[in-house]
Amino acid sequence: MKKHYWFILLTYVLVLFSAPAGIPLLKWLGVDPGQIFGIWNIIAFSIGLIIILFLLRKDRGENDLRGEPASPASSAGWAFGGIFLAFFAQIIAANIETQLLGIPAGSENTQQIMEIVKSTPLMIFVVSIAGPILEEIVFRKILFGTIYKKTNFILAAVISSVIFAVVHGDPAHILLYSAMGFTFAFLYVKTKRIIVTIIAHLSMNTFVVIIQYVFADDIQKMLEEAEKLQSIIGGISL
Repeated sequence: MKKHYWFILLTYVLVLFSAPAGIPLLKWLGVDPGQIFGIWNIIAFSIGLIIILFLLRKDRGENDLRGEPASPASSAGWAFGGIFLAFFAQIIAANIETQLLGIPAGSENTQQIMEIVKSTPLMIFVVSIAGPILEEIVFRKILFGTIYKKTNFILAAVISSVIFAVVHGDPAHILLYSAMGFTFAFLYVKTKRIIVTIIAHLSMNTFVVIIQYVFADDIQKMLEEAEKLQSIIGGISL
């Protein structure tokens, strides 16, 4: 692994675990307690993004994967199609979780993030832009890319995707996040361009945030009705 990749990983870890150091500082500065967590995330992810992009300047024009990168037109097509591919993978994973594993629908991680977004709207920058960029650099370009060079696609995609899922802190839906990570790994190998997975990832996140933010009450009602219907069907004996 390249030396500056270690610094990138360290920066990302510090961003993830910086809250215990940053939140007391914001409290001391008198920041609104209801917005304090969101504001610190905005600060931490913004600084982390600047540092990591600065460290990546050495990679400009280099290709980490075997083979030639896809053409700009092909890359644009895969970036757009990758959004739907990621959603399709999530739908399959979600159905496996609910139908076969009995895991309730709905991610606690997503719900917590949306609560922060509602209290601190600027948090959308972290969820839709900074977060996806950092995740693609760390989990696809560095982790997946490094493992892929020494093994094969399946092993590299599985390992990097599971780590990606674990970091999201929602153990019940590890399959859901792994499916998304696996899809982005496929896009990266297919195009040899990390910008393709970044565009697909941030586009998907932005779409989800908009839907959750604007139609949150309607979605909650639909989930409640679905649970009622499932309990009724489950109570019928044939």
